[in-house]
Amino acid sequence: MRAVAARAGVDAALIYHYFGDKDGLLSAALEPPVDPVTVFAGVADDSGQVGQEFIRRVIGMWEVHPEFRERMLATLRTALSHDHAAQLLRDMYSSFVLAAIGDVLADDRRELRAALIGSHMAGLLLARYILKVPGVAAASPEDLIQAAGPVVQHYLSGTIAAAEPRPRRPDEGNAASAQRARCGAASAGTSPHREASSQPDPA
Repeated sequence: MRAVAARAGVDAALIYHYFGDKDGLLSAALEPPVDPVTVFAGVADDSGQVGQEFIRRVIGMWEVHPEFRERMLATLRTALSHDHAAQLLRDMYSSFVLAAIGDVLADDRRELRAALIGSHMAGLLLARYILKVPGVAAASPEDLIQAAGPVVQHYLSGTIAAAEPRPRRPDEGNAASAQRARCGAASAGTSPHREASSQPDPA
């Protein structure tokens, strides 16, 4: 806090007064300089194209507004190594997603759907602007919109069925039994193979 105050040319007590502690200062520093309600106004006007329009608005903010991009890049980098910043990022993406498309999010499994949309966008932005994955970094914004939009649309309103239990193969029971036998023998300091080889040969 003192180092921040020194760089800002103010007394450290002033930083504590306004922000409380390091987490409060971090929250203020990483707060996005945009209003999600304004940015995403009208995004759901065409219910069949919400996914593409959502991607278009997000990428547009990153491409057109350098201040927003730099702030968000700092947030992503910090979140990779700082628990509080990671929580801020999760909360921010949740608020962005819900503010933008909460009204058209399907009624079932809403928490999972919103999380999938947020994680898909975070991964796309991380790959393009921080990791600079060649294919993603070189793609035009419209290429990304056309490629990722249908995926987000599926998360919004497509079927997300609960996973069914995987049927057990007949040989899995035998394999599990053999594994338990090996573990038991190892803990006793022996192995089934050594026990078998130590038995005297029948006359």
